[in-house]
Order: sequence, then C-alpha cells, then structure tokens
Amino acid sequence: MTRPSTRRPGALADLRGGARLVIDGVRGVTGLVEAMHSRIARVPMPLGQVPDMPTTGITGLVYRSIQGTTGVVGKAIDAALAGVEAVLPAASPDAAAGRFDAERDAAVAALNGVMGDHLERSGNPLATPMALRVRPADAARGPRVLLLVHGLCMTDHQWTRDGHDHGQALAEAGGWTPVYARYNTGRHISTNGAEMAAQVEQLLDGWPVPVEDFAVIGHSMGGLVMRSALQSALHAGMRWPAKLRRLVFLGTPHHGAPLERGGNWLHRGLGVSPYVAPFTRLSGLRSFGITDLRHGNLQEQDWADDRFTHRDTRAALPLPSGVACYAIAGTLGEGRTDEWLGDGLVPLASALGRHSKPTRDLHIPASRQWVARGVNHLDLLASDAVYRRLKRWLGPANPRDPA
Repeated sequence: MTRPSTRRPGALADLRGGARLVIDGVRGVTGLVEAMHSRIARVPMPLGQVPDMPTTGITGLVYRSIQGTTGVVGKAIDAALAGVEAVLPAASPDAAAGRFDAERDAAVAALNGVMGDHLERSGNPLATPMALRVRPADAARGPRVLLLVHGLCMTDHQWTRDGHDHGQALAEAGGWTPVYARYNTGRHISTNGAEMAAQVEQLLDGWPVPVEDFAVIGHSMGGLVMRSALQSALHAGMRWPAKLRRLVFLGTPHHGAPLERGGNWLHRGLGVSPYVAPFTRLSGLRSFGITDLRHGNLQEQDWADDRFTHRDTRAALPLPSGVACYAIAGTLGEGRTDEWLGDGLVPLASALGRHSKPTRDLHIPASRQWVARGVNHLDLLASDAVYRRLKRWLGPANPRDPA
C-alpha cells in the first residue's frame, strides 16, 4: 500500500528560501573577499577610511565571473523549486507534522529577527507576513478583545511556554478573546507599527459583536511595535485607539537594550582600520529591527539619518492619553543590586520606562509598575507571579483601573 505523502507545500517554500540565502551568502562573501583583496593590494595606512574599489584585470574578471554565475544558478534553482512546489499535495494534519511545524516556525521566526529586512527586500519566501489570528479554540468571539504581540525572533506560538499561555489563561479568567499577532521582527519597528495599525483597524471593524473592551499585551519588542502603531493610527485618524483601554508592557525596552549597543560599538570599532573595515558588512547584517532596539526607536525619523549611530537621537514620544499603561519588568536576582542587568536583556529602568531626562521618562504611575524578581526575559511569559499580576490588571470586566 502506498503511504500518503506528508510533504507540505511550505517545505518547498522553505527550501527555496534557504537556497536563496545560500546564493546571497556566496555573493556576499565573494564581495567581502574582493574588498579585502583590493585594500591589501593598495597597502593603505593601518588607520583611517579607504573607499571600496573593484579589483581589475584578471583578478577582477574572476570575481565578476563568480558573482554572475552564482546569480544565474540561483535563479535556475528558484524557478525549478517553484515548479515542484505548485504540484505538491497538501499537508498531512497528523501530530508529528504539527510538532515539525512548531519547530519550523521557531527557526523561521529567529531567522526573520536576525535578517528579516533582507528576506523581505529579496522577496524570500521565508519572510514572515504580518497576521492577526484567533486560534480555532477561541472561535467564539466575545466583546472583550485581547491582542498579544510577541517580541524579537519569536512567533505567536511562543506565547505558550512551559505549558502556560497568558492569553489562554486570561480568556478563561476574564472572558477575553485572545488575538495573536505574527510579524517579521527584522523590519523597522516603525514599519511594523504602521502595518499593525492598519491590521488592528481592520480586525476590530470586522469583529462580529460590538467591542466593549480592547487591551494589548506587548512582550519585549512587541510593546514598542504597539506604541508605534498607536502613533501611526492617531496620525491617520483611525478609530481603534479610542477603543483601547489598557496596554501592558512585558519586558519592553522603552529606552533600548545594552546588548545591541555593544554590538554597535563592535560595528564602529571594526571600521577604524581599512584592513578590517570590510568585516563591518558582517556586523552590519543585523536587521533593522535589532538596530532599532539600541535606543528603542519608534518612528521613522528616529533611524532615517543613520541606523548605526550610537547617539540617542529619538524624538520624545509620550504614552497616549486616555489609555491605562502598565509595565512589568524582570530581574535575574532577588535583590536590588542587579537593576542594570534587569531580566538579562532589558535593564529595569528601560522596562519600566524610567529615564533621567524628564522628557524621555514615560511617567508610568508606580501603581502600574511591577517587578518580577528572579524572572528572566523569556520566563516573563511563563511566570505564575506575572500571570497573577496580569489577571489583577486585566481580569475585571469593568475595571476601575486596578492597582
């Protein structure tokens, strides 16, 4: 008996996307090697700036041939895989395939976080399109809508951690209908914010019953995307901001993350010498989304001049009026001496919106701040103590702004 095929059309799309990345990688490395070759041949001074110049003669012909042949081969592979993909049978719905999908989603989400901007620019099928979805188990849509927006290198499935999902738990405790966002975290936060604003407008306009209560939980980058979405929606005169009652930030780096600032110092340091400057192409592969996390860029003007600048040039953007905003921060230790380290990725002050400059401080009331001690950045999604705080803030059907 012939066993039914379990291959999915998505598997060929993954293969096509992977092949394109390999081809892009070969061409990128070839360009880097040529730049190094050119600079060494010119024997510049050890410090200073030297412009890139293509190699000439037989050497230049070799590099041009590699680039050209690689491009032709890549287009041929992509065309062949696209043809095969079109005639493949549908996916098998068995449990094993479901587990494979979850693993695949996590890997693709991480790839999008690191280089999602490149995936989008190159038309790579691995680029994640933005979507807001209600899971089949939550098909009965009630008047209380809770939007959950994940963070960098993550996917909507990763709201479930250690068997717990804040959205599902709040649905059972408070009658919410959870809606899960999925998006390409390698894009600029402002780009995702503008698209998120439009999709939320469409979501609520098409909701089958009148929306009585709308709230958002943004984990990490997700909180910044929602702040940007609100700004974009208000500027465009959309209707949904008037329906938003509560916005909860969960480990959101409002004033940036030290890890990305360290990566930027490395990028700048490599550019000091012409002999290693070509390697800034590797450090420069950090996606738009990652570089936005250096200071917490929310608007296009925050990165328009130079996304690699180490100075904080953001325009001050206060929290929206009329929306109760809450902040939960994690710390790795139980004491108060580890506040700079925070949850391992986001310092305590950044997560709580605090800043030494009054114009940048978000002025979140103390009654709407809470610190989860001994909880790291990812475990904010699974902590029972964090859930109890969310339930306290989001549980009542008609809240009186609970502290």
